Amino acid sequence: MKSILTDSLAKSYTYDQYRNAITALLKEGKSTGNEQSEALTHYSELNETRMNRLEKTITITDEFSAQLQQLQREYIWLVISEGWCGDAAQIVPVIYKMAELSPKIDLRLVFRDENDALMNAFLTDGARSIPKLIVLDKETMAVLGDFGPRPQGAKQLISDYKAEHGKVDETAKTNLQLWYLHDKGLSIQKEIMALMATLEPTAVQMPQE
Repeated sequence: MKSILTDSLAKSYTYDQYRNAITALLKEGKSTGNEQSEALTHYSELNETRMNRLEKTITITDEFSAQLQQLQREYIWLVISEGWCGDAAQIVPVIYKMAELSPKIDLRLVFRDENDALMNAFLTDGARSIPKLIVLDKETMAVLGDFGPRPQGAKQLISDYKAEHGKVDETAKTNLQLWYLHDKGLSIQKEIMALMATLEPTAVQMPQE
């Protein structure tokens, strides 16, 4: 696993480099990833707009902001993503905003299709679902936990829709985007901070439900 992680980190991007790579491809009429289609390019264009908006509007709660600034250990947050992924467009800007608050977090991003071995090590129910946040100990490169591809509420919405309709169609995707819009990134913050609380219980104290 350590060699896989080292290889992927060598090919990783900062958040700004990740955004610029997606933008550059869109100017050529392309999306990220091995597969190219008009649909994927269209989704990438929509996601570009979403990410621009979220970077301006997403706020991290005061409580989580304080806790992120109090982290003691040093981490790498390694995110597997692609520009065409609707969930990634909603989640990655929140992860970025969180990482920016802590000098202890080094955020790196990789494209799924460029990192098969890494993706295959972090499948979700056997699927190459993204985005996936992998939390690493920066010193030892040990995997401490992961989050993704969706917060629980979004996961439940899609699961219920699929159970009722037998498939995930454009209506389901629209409903999912509306869920993210109303949630304002709060569920993502809560679930990632719950993970961090298992690593640093003194710095991150989650409220009792």
